[in-house]
Amino acid sequence: MSTDEADPRERIQQLLVQGDNRLKQGAGAAKARESWERALAVAVEAGLEQRVRPLVELRLADADRLG
Repeated sequence: MSTDEADPRERIQQLLVQGDNRLKQGAGAAKARESWERALAVAVEAGLEQRVRPLVELRLADADRLG
């Protein structure tokens, strides 16, 4: 099964962690933001938006604060 076919919760978690890692590894806030926004999109599609949106919004705010 490809990553895109994985359980939406797993895919969301992977994307959140990917964004976190991108930020930590110096790939930049823009690359991290792409992963987090994709995680939110997957959550919306899966009906999990209420649980995921606060996590994404915190990360985006931190990324904006860090520059």
